[in-house]
Amino acid sequence: MKKKVKVKNFKKKKAKKKNVNEESIGECSEVKQEMEKSDAAEATALPPTFSVSEIKNKQRRHLMFMKLKQEKRKQKMQLKRKKKKEREALGDKAPPKEVPKTIENQRVYDETTVDPADEEVAFDEATDEFSAYFHGLTNPKVLITTSDRPRGRTVKFCNQLASVIPNAHVFYRRGLALKRIIPQCISRDFTYLMVINEDRKVPNGMVLCHLPEGPTAHFKVSNVRLRKEMKRRGKEPTDHYPEVILNNFTTRLGHSIGRMFAALFPQNPQFLGRQVATFHNQRDFVFFRFHRYIFKNEKKVGIQELGPRFTLKLRSLQKGTFDSKYGEYEWVLKVSRRAFI
Repeated sequence: MKKKVKVKNFKKKKAKKKNVNEESIGECSEVKQEMEKSDAAEATALPPTFSVSEIKNKQRRHLMFMKLKQEKRKQKMQLKRKKKKEREALGDKAPPKEVPKTIENQRVYDETTVDPADEEVAFDEATDEFSAYFHGLTNPKVLITTSDRPRGRTVKFCNQLASVIPNAHVFYRRGLALKRIIPQCISRDFTYLMVINEDRKVPNGMVLCHLPEGPTAHFKVSNVRLRKEMKRRGKEPTDHYPEVILNNFTTRLGHSIGRMFAALFPQNPQFLGRQVATFHNQRDFVFFRFHRYIFKNEKKVGIQELGPRFTLKLRSLQKGTFDSKYGEYEWVLKVSRRAFI
């Protein structure tokens, strides 16, 4: 009888241990679930610590990057559809659409913005370095030269510029310094000295010096397209004086730069040639285009681009003629994405 009692007690103890183990397992599973929920909440609340750039395999890294890009696009499209549905449901009561931020509408207002009807502007125009040209006292005569040992592309670019600008002559430096060239230009009645610089056989800079008293502007040249590189271009330009269009030169600095460009061309355009030289300023980049227009009928006008085309960015404006050491700079480029000329 005693042995049987011991067996029963042993069975009871074993059953108690099983109950304790089951309870501990249940508690552990609940803790695990809570941990998983907290991890998921943290994942949604905090940005992921994983970076695609950490993947060493190039193909896998590219695939992961494309997946992330697709997911972002899906989320963006879903949000867009949701907003569209909300606007349709609200109807006339819907709030106005948000205007996207661009460099143009985020532009910082410049206090030197010029009003053409202002008396001070009219006085400055009557007394500045270009007044003799606008009053018809002088005719433009431009000397175009290059850096030492120019390559074929730069030479072609200079020749095409000479075909666009009337009374322009191309001469090569042959080792002469600009300070020695300027007195010779003044003695021969040149009104401008234009120097085209190059880097790695590509034109990359322009010095435009107004003679005899300046000012001198230094531009960066980019996106040069010669006539042979342009599709659907018109025939070669004629010798007619072109019309000049200046767009968006609104500040005082931009106004002086625009007058400098205008003084390159004769003031009496020959409309029979139907040729137009355009300088368009946008975000501190000056885009040059040369077109010929054709009247199709009383309402429609066709346009042919003659070339060349290029882009300028003003680097500095110097008072007087070219002097890299002792020259007084009126304006020097400062990097700003919201302040334009």
